[in-house]
Amino acid sequence: MGDKQLVTEPGTRESAAPGGRPRAAVVRDALGVGVAVGLSGFAFGVTAAGAGITTLQACVLSLLVFTGASQFALVGALAAGGNPFTAAAGAFFLGTRNAFYGLRLSQLLRLPRAVRPLAAHWVIDETTAVALAQPDRRSARLGFTVTGLTLYALWNITTLLGALGAEAIGDTRAWGLDAAGPAVFLALLAPMLKTATERAVAALALVLGLGFLPVLPAGVPVLIAALAAPAVLWMKGRRP
Repeated sequence: MGDKQLVTEPGTRESAAPGGRPRAAVVRDALGVGVAVGLSGFAFGVTAAGAGITTLQACVLSLLVFTGASQFALVGALAAGGNPFTAAAGAFFLGTRNAFYGLRLSQLLRLPRAVRPLAAHWVIDETTAVALAQPDRRSARLGFTVTGLTLYALWNITTLLGALGAEAIGDTRAWGLDAAGPAVFLALLAPMLKTATERAVAALALVLGLGFLPVLPAGVPVLIAALAAPAVLWMKGRRP
């Protein structure tokens, strides 16, 4: 009766198991991800300031939107002179992936209803990856919470520092800091392209985005590039 049950599938047991990970290991990995990615908020603050967004606006974006790719897409389109509504649409479509993450995490974490609205704000690439990497529900909850808290705090602090620093030095283009946002975005994206399908989507999105960049208003090529995923999946499904 006192024997511990083995965990054979993530999220199937509430209690820790012999095959589970120690709490210290989960916290260490979660902190590593949170700190590494959270510091890139500095690049967003710099990029936002270079796009003409005020420090207050940049901080509000990080506080309320809190999804790096969408934020970079928004300020990038605005910096290129794009229509605010088009820029917002591109950011919105990039952010829709978090809804699918939420569907998976809701089954895995099974959080109390009272905290679900708050937890939903932390459903992003990094928290999802850390949570899904755990062997049991308790470790998944711990990894999700530590990653989310660390990343949210650092991302907002570094956004403020980046925006203030950019305002202090003046024209960010003169220092080459306007390239900081795209560089960080590519650095975060590259390690995620592990399968042939993912690399094909990225390549097609790059071709579409760059191909339509000279002929369409700023922000619209991002929307066109989003068609790469369904196109690749459709072609993959037609293979015998």
